[in-house]
Amino acid sequence: MVTDIHERKHAENALEKAYDEIRRLTDHLRDENMLLPQQIYQVFMFEEIVRSSPALKNVIAGHPASRSNGFHGVDLCETGSGKELIARAIHKRSQRAARTFISVNCASIPPSLIASELFGHEKGAFTGAVQRRQGRFELAHGGTIFTDEIGDLPAETQLALLRVLQERTFERVGGNRVIAADAQIIAATNSDLTTELDSGVFRADLFYRLNVFPIHVPPLRERKEGIPILVEYFLKRYADKCGKRISKIEKNTLHLCESYHWPGNIRELQNIVERSVILCSTDTFRVEQAWLTNHNVSPRRQPGNLTRALQNYERGIIEAALAESNGRVAGREGAATKLGVPRSTLDARIKQLNIKRHTIR
Repeated sequence: MVTDIHERKHAENALEKAYDEIRRLTDHLRDENMLLPQQIYQVFMFEEIVRSSPALKNVIAGHPASRSNGFHGVDLCETGSGKELIARAIHKRSQRAARTFISVNCASIPPSLIASELFGHEKGAFTGAVQRRQGRFELAHGGTIFTDEIGDLPAETQLALLRVLQERTFERVGGNRVIAADAQIIAATNSDLTTELDSGVFRADLFYRLNVFPIHVPPLRERKEGIPILVEYFLKRYADKCGKRISKIEKNTLHLCESYHWPGNIRELQNIVERSVILCSTDTFRVEQAWLTNHNVSPRRQPGNLTRALQNYERGIIEAALAESNGRVAGREGAATKLGVPRSTLDARIKQLNIKRHTIR
């Protein structure tokens, strides 16, 4: 009798574990299916850009991910220059290309929720956690996870990520079950992490764990051969969004775009194309020259003067934002929020530009 009860209990436990595994796999498949259409939509454009750009080809060709099963790396580049494009291209050329590519922007998620976003959470782990949820590392199992703006991770999440790199395991928020992590990690930042190391904002042990193979992504002005493809991609995207039929591109428009310096990189190009599509009333796409000439100065003619002018311009904007926020950088009313940039990025620029924020009121 006792043996029968024990065997029945054992069978019930085994059945419950089997149901848990079925639920986990079902959740994983559902989340992958939600991400698939977006990835298909982007992958062809990314491949065309990389194929047409010798600068990007050189970055990717020398990268170890095409010859190994996994790595940790840090993208170093200007803001808006296409970090995710490089990460996707590396993933596609790795041995994990058939598995999922997951992207997460650490700066766009509140610090209190970033751990849940990366590692998932159990039901009841915090207010609003009404059901168990898989994190990005679980979704990226066997594939690649791209963490943008890694410098904005809070200290406790940096520690959890360090554990993933060292032990290849993690736990969901509010849980105690150890979960294996099998994903190649590509981290990215446009801020100076060495400055944040000196100030203690970013952990040195995490930085050196991540910085196995640093990558420098060239800005858009150094790979202008990819501009026509980007223009066509953004044109189709925003024309479909606005319900417009735009079938031609004015010849001079591509010349203007290819001769422009693009200080804001791909993000600036995207904004220009969106603005042009909204204002377009014919089937021919064109960009107003006046939108580009304000910054269209070649950096090779007067590099010292241009650099100084840009720094002075940036310093003026930052000081004005600090004055409005009474010298505060962080918080809802801080200068970082007013400027729409991560706090760590603004801290780095304040230090580099030698701005005395405590004297600005």
